[in-house]
Amino acid sequence: MLDTAIVAALIITGFVLLHPRIARSKNWRATVTPLASIIGSGFLVLGPVLQHAYGAHAALAMAALCGLAWAFGSAIRFNIAHAEGALSGPLENGVETAASWALAFAYVISVAYYLNLFGAFAVSLTPQDTLLAGELVTTAVFLLILAVGWTSGFRMLERMEYVSVTIKLAIIASLLAGLAWFLAVRIKQGNEIVLPVSVGPVEALTLGFGLIVTVQGFETSRYLGRTYDAATRISSMQLAQLVSALIYMAYIAMLSFSIAAPDGKLSETAIIDMMKVVSPLLPWLLVAAALAAQFSAAVADTGGSGGLFVEVSHGRISVRQAYVLLVGLGLALTWSANVFEIIAYASRAFALYYALQSLLAGLVGMRLRKPAMLNAFHFTMMFAGFAIVLFGQAVEG
Repeated sequence: MLDTAIVAALIITGFVLLHPRIARSKNWRATVTPLASIIGSGFLVLGPVLQHAYGAHAALAMAALCGLAWAFGSAIRFNIAHAEGALSGPLENGVETAASWALAFAYVISVAYYLNLFGAFAVSLTPQDTLLAGELVTTAVFLLILAVGWTSGFRMLERMEYVSVTIKLAIIASLLAGLAWFLAVRIKQGNEIVLPVSVGPVEALTLGFGLIVTVQGFETSRYLGRTYDAATRISSMQLAQLVSALIYMAYIAMLSFSIAAPDGKLSETAIIDMMKVVSPLLPWLLVAAALAAQFSAAVADTGGSGGLFVEVSHGRISVRQAYVLLVGLGLALTWSANVFEIIAYASRAFALYYALQSLLAGLVGMRLRKPAMLNAFHFTMMFAGFAIVLFGQAVEG
């Protein structure tokens, strides 16, 4: 019966999202890009990490991450509305340029994050489930992306984005259905679990800082200006953040009271072992979601990074040179750091971008004589972003 519910949720969600009325909706398609980025990778690693560290309070930690992301998103939405094409003076333009450089390098690290998860999940259900095997798969995919980007570009692969997102959302719906059923049975039997917090206050804060990349992705709305107007991008970012927050909160709340994270050091694929307890179908579905999501996200960020490097260097760095730089740095990270360390690096890189965007929002707000409280909020978010850059820590895996 449980497996039937999982399959039903998968099919119904896929059918709804592929229905022409939904698939052709301008607002939904504008929402899909940031939504896919936000829940793409975090869904795979956040559950075990938050439960292991925060125990029964994992949902509160998730709410804090979503709230922080919303606050950074509000600064970017302000910039979409008031700063695009309207920057004034060298300071505002300099901050915007610095933010673009920060985002370009953040994309480099995020591609390494996506592809290291791809490699780990690709071998997770095989007899070759080792660190070396995962790193070899990651290396091969990096080289494939370089070859495709160098020779023909990513347009054909980018057209697959909507299908990839649909697969991912359908699998997430099936996982939530399975978790809801499993938790309901445990509650009925009086077997729900309540785990203690395993970290101190300072570590809880710095660990949360190091996980901000798992709710990152909303900023992509700012860079869809060639396709959508400002109002559509602002509303789609808000919708993407709200939907992702609801999904994350439901997921973490149900997981934290139904299945204990594996003992010992955490693995980036710990969710696979946890979902085996619910249904034998879920590990296979999660691997399928991981492979589709991580590859499409890596392609999108590779293309985005290449374009940004060309733009901010005023053509001194070509797209091909940018791809070589991205792959070279990505391979260096792959063979020198584990996935949790890469997650922390990516979080700090995106936090720098968010800090600079918040600074820009504050400067533009002051020039436009926006309410003092709004400007103070943006400057506060700037300091929060810099704090994450300085103090964000990796999960011990």
